[in-house]
Amino acid sequence: MKIKQIAKALEELNSDAREGFDFEYQIIPGEEEVLQISLQNREEIPVYLTETDTQLLCISYLWDESEIKTESKTDMVEMMLDMNIPMPLSSFSRIGDKYAVFGALSLNSSAEDIAHEIVTLSDNAIDAIDVMSDFLK
Repeated sequence: MKIKQIAKALEELNSDAREGFDFEYQIIPGEEEVLQISLQNREEIPVYLTETDTQLLCISYLWDESEIKTESKTDMVEMMLDMNIPMPLSSFSRIGDKYAVFGALSLNSSAEDIAHEIVTLSDNAIDAIDVMSDFLK
């Protein structure tokens, strides 16, 4: 499915399939199109969905290097590594100077599976920010 098709398929889902959330969509043009998805009451932490040759990637940015307490960075990274396995459908990553959580899906994923990943990733982003807040300025 292409990004525009994914956006249309997600729009057509009922509220139950979106786990009770309303989604707002914005396609960000570029060499590779990106779908920005904002969940109601969580607009400050959107999920970005992009398609590669082998998978769909969902990414939510958490914070950047400037927001980390310098003396806490090593402990924060160790905690992130410890949390990677028990965090459902998501993993931590660093993209440039930004920290993120991400999840990957098959290119053949259903709209319902994509919606579930978006909600789960959003939940995990909020949980990560809460758990890691002591490491942040």
